[in-house]
Amino acid sequence: MARTNYSYEKRQKELAKKKKKEEKKQRKIAKQEDTTEQKDDLSSSEDGSDNSLSQSI
Repeated sequence: MARTNYSYEKRQKELAKKKKKEEKKQRKIAKQEDTTEQKDDLSSSEDGSDNSLSQSI
């Protein structure tokens, strides 16, 4: 009767965890970039709004 290769299973589990952790890291980085871009867009639009108000007065 063959024995179960636990070291192979353990290695596969470790690789799966590593892959999942890397994907999570990439999502987190992408989310931070999106929020940074949105803040920049908001800052630009707010600056533009202030200029348009002063021009209309």
